[in-house]
Amino acid sequence: MVIGIGIDVIEIERVARAIGQRPRFLEKVYTVEETDQCLKKGSPESSFAARFAAKEAVFKSLGSGWGLGWLSVEITADQEGRPQVRLHGRAEARAEELGVREIKLSLTHSRMTACAVAIALGG
Repeated sequence: MVIGIGIDVIEIERVARAIGQRPRFLEKVYTVEETDQCLKKGSPESSFAARFAAKEAVFKSLGSGWGLGWLSVEITADQEGRPQVRLHGRAEARAEELGVREIKLSLTHSRMTACAVAIALGG
């Protein structure tokens, strides 16, 4: 059963500027594993932007905003490159409260924008 759906689109340049202008941006928004995975990509800014959009989409699928905490939603990739969602802290508690058992995620980006769709499933 679908409990919630979230979508988000962000300009890659906006995330790249935040990384360059705010020294602590990466550690406030991304886990160590997320950062490591993004930095290994050919276009790290695109990967950071896609994960940023994914976190926003997950928040929306849980019926909440980023007040749950950026680090409470972790977006990683499995061995085949498929995006995976791991919830921690307040996001994990919110998902349990809603009966969410799994969050499906799709990411994409063009040269200028990154987009993510999250579907929270339960029941």
